[in-house]
Amino acid sequence: MQVKTAPRQRAVLGQLSDMDLRLLQVFKAVVECGGMAAAELELNIGTSTVSRHVKDLETRLGLTLCRRGRAGFALTPEGQRVYEETLRLLASVRGFLGSIDDIHARMGGQLAVAVFDKTASNPAARIHQAIAAFTAQAPDVQLQLHVASINAIERGVIDGSYQAGIIPAHRSSQSLVYTDLFGEAMLLYCGAGHALFDAPHDALDWDAVRAYPFAGLGYHSPNMELSHEARLTRSATGFDQESIATLVLSGRFLGFLPDHYAEGFERQGRMRAVRPDLFRYDCRFVSLARRSPEPSRAAQLFGRCLLDAHQNGL
Repeated sequence: MQVKTAPRQRAVLGQLSDMDLRLLQVFKAVVECGGMAAAELELNIGTSTVSRHVKDLETRLGLTLCRRGRAGFALTPEGQRVYEETLRLLASVRGFLGSIDDIHARMGGQLAVAVFDKTASNPAARIHQAIAAFTAQAPDVQLQLHVASINAIERGVIDGSYQAGIIPAHRSSQSLVYTDLFGEAMLLYCGAGHALFDAPHDALDWDAVRAYPFAGLGYHSPNMELSHEARLTRSATGFDQESIATLVLSGRFLGFLPDHYAEGFERQGRMRAVRPDLFRYDCRFVSLARRSPEPSRAAQLFGRCLLDAHQNGL
């Protein structure tokens, strides 16, 4: 005899209200802060209120979004999907509000910009000057600055989560418009305790460094392109410059880092560049904008401020 299972209860959410958007914004903050208590400061409301909002959202959706207890905060698989859809929804809302502002020929709302990490110490990067010029011309726009990986920035600009991005140039997408901004020198480093740290480097060549474990970035980037071309043995993987620096500092791996970022470690005697005349590459940083639909007036203004800041600094 076949046992009939009760049909899964359908979500009671019929249409979105302003309160639903508020609940989704709270849920987004909880996920990104890593828990209810951690989101309290971000949202400026009490933990009990945060918890109640998340519970109300679960009731509205008919889903369990997260588990909380002694083991800590964790998303359920359904919660992860709702989080991803929330990002898309809120990006669409920002795009709609930006379009309305454009119709009224004013600039307001939010502008989300994502930057690849460790650009602030690059003397060729004048992002701070672009921000100063932008905020002077668009004082009513709330600027949100994120740091993310190359792939995350590209995806975010394409899906609307970010309205502008700044990354090392490494490949082209027909969905994006690229504008050249500034350059960066990447040198090969070893840490104190590495076999090459106190050794002479004059005789080293690419064949010689292939014998040493290499720490490289784990996604498509100029770093990955060069390491594949040079056939370096990647024995450890990092996903940002900070992680590569930490691996190099262990004294067990070679790794490429921006010279301006590694300079402080060199002064402390914790890193050494390995034959910078040979083991190096230069990369260009570009700004990203979505090709279609056309970026908002605020995003276009920010792009012009970026270009002006870097062209005037040449």
